[in-house]
Amino acid sequence: MAKMARRFFVSGRVQGVGFRYWTATRGRQLGLVGWVRNRRDGRVEVLAYGDTADLDTLEHALQTGPDTAEVQVVEQGAVTPEEAELAAGATKFSQTPTL
Repeated sequence: MAKMARRFFVSGRVQGVGFRYWTATRGRQLGLVGWVRNRRDGRVEVLAYGDTADLDTLEHALQTGPDTAEVQVVEQGAVTPEEAELAAGATKFSQTPTL
């Protein structure tokens, strides 16, 4: 299967509800690598790398998130070649500091 990187921005009540932990756990379960972080604008940002089918599964899961979240919208963002290369070299799916 083809591998690629995707960036997602998740809006709604997604901070302070365990969304980052849930996303990192779900990413690891799917065999993806990358990171998840809160953004100061209230969204959660995800950069994930792996098989396209697993990325599709993650995107679908992000639509609802954990039971404690209220997701309004999931948007895809651009991934630069440099970010894709860094994501491909990651060894795990982690939580990173707020941007």
